[in-house]
Amino acid sequence: MNKLALATHFIRRELKERYRGSFTGFGWALLQPLLQLAIYAFVFVQIFKARVPGAGAPGYVPFLVVAMWPWIAFSEAIFRSTTAIQDNAALIGKVALPRALLVLAPCAASFFLHGVGFLAILTVLSISGHGIEMIKVPLALLLYVPMFAYAFGICLTLAALQVFVRDLVQIIGQLLTLMMFAAPIFYDRTNLPERFQVLLDLNPFTFYVEGMRNLLLGYGEFPWHGLLIAILVAGLTLAFGLWLFRRLDPHFEDFL
Repeated sequence: MNKLALATHFIRRELKERYRGSFTGFGWALLQPLLQLAIYAFVFVQIFKARVPGAGAPGYVPFLVVAMWPWIAFSEAIFRSTTAIQDNAALIGKVALPRALLVLAPCAASFFLHGVGFLAILTVLSISGHGIEMIKVPLALLLYVPMFAYAFGICLTLAALQVFVRDLVQIIGQLLTLMMFAAPIFYDRTNLPERFQVLLDLNPFTFYVEGMRNLLLGYGEFPWHGLLIAILVAGLTLAFGLWLFRRLDPHFEDFL
């Protein structure tokens, strides 16, 4: 079996495992984001009365959604992939296979599931008149390419280190929370004092947040200055992740 067939097999297995025993099966991939959308709309708009600054600003719900769902895909991919080698310890000891595929499976499955949910939510928002520019959805989805490469590089790095440092996954949860609030997902950069706004650009995910909002909502300017940096960061992170994973791979069985 070639690597592509193996990758497809493990991704399918990951998808089946996530929804095993679920009454709706894969339908939950569509139902869950719609339920989350309803909750966010109620909490942030009805209770907190959240608003986006500016006369021509979009409503807060689409403002949040176009940034939040890519983040959900990104963060879940990292969190689930961190323990991928440890979770498949029995398989590693019995079958010779490219172990990076074990990390790829949860990473790709997370992006696939939440990508489907993202499209469902964008469609609902567009039909309900929230100003989603559906014609630019293909361009927005192109941003998922460097985002996935960036996430996969992190996943490979953390999955390799988790074999030797078992409590790493606990730290990752806290770091992801910090990274989320250090990106303008719940707020616009203009909400911050000017001296702090530049610090947002130190967070690689800021580019994806502001890029998505420009493409899908026409809000703000597309961060062209950050596109090349995002591609470079994604490429370097992936290259480092592959290098470190290959260096540590021969020692996995000794620590599992």
